[in-house]
Amino acid sequence: MEVKIHKLQESDAESLFHFEVANRVYFNKMVPDRGEDYYKFETFNDKLVQLVTEQSLCLSTFYLIKDENGTILGRINLDFSSINNCAELGYRIGEGYTGNGIATRALKLLLEKTTNLEVIQCIVARTTQDNVASQKVLAKNGFTYAYTDQDEVLLNGKFVSLLHYIWKKEAR
Repeated sequence: MEVKIHKLQESDAESLFHFEVANRVYFNKMVPDRGEDYYKFETFNDKLVQLVTEQSLCLSTFYLIKDENGTILGRINLDFSSINNCAELGYRIGEGYTGNGIATRALKLLLEKTTNLEVIQCIVARTTQDNVASQKVLAKNGFTYAYTDQDEVLLNGKFVSLLHYIWKKEAR
């Protein structure tokens, strides 16, 4: 399966909304629920417009991960509001597409685009201690383990440890 990343656009609203609704239960196992309002199309669309605006201001960049037919497989993004020229990585793959190397390939594509951005010197990422798949995706793309938070966080009724990873441009 071919994997491509495409910058988020307002025209993606309907297909992305359906992707999010279809994967809500699955995503809620790993991240806090976004609330009922998020899953109302009008609210979702308003939030998407905000993200596209944020992207146009170079505060973040948002990509949809798609296959060769244009089907949304996941999302991947960078938040540039961190300090020290570091961006924060986030990604999610739809339940029906996990275990196929999609996140690994999408992150590789994102890093290729990022190496041309002089302002980005490093990228940080967090994952839960039990999300071994995400840890492997990061490691395969040159991220190194940095540290584990001292305090556990409550995520969906369960206390979990957060592991921090870093990718540095100068190491490339």
